[in-house]
Amino acid sequence: MIGVIATLTVAEGKNAEFEAIFTALSKEVRANEPGNIAYQLTRSRSNPQVYKVLELYKDQDALTHHGQTEYFKAAGPKMGPTMGGRPEIEYLDGV
Repeated sequence: MIGVIATLTVAEGKNAEFEAIFTALSKEVRANEPGNIAYQLTRSRSNPQVYKVLELYKDQDALTHHGQTEYFKAAGPKMGPTMGGRPEIEYLDGV
């Protein structure tokens, strides 16, 4: 199993727009990626501009497939104007 934690900082005033884009992406992931176990957006309690995406994939092939999907590739340009900084991505191995 492979875990991913993506930390995303959203620009002030762009939360609703970001959340709408991410919600649409999440629906695509859940509907089309059987190798995806979890894909959950969470928001920091201490800083409402910081979100963490908690992701779990059954294996490397499932994670690779996720990154190659058209809907994932299309989400980046949509989210770009809502971001307040570069994403930080951490990859984890299940134990």
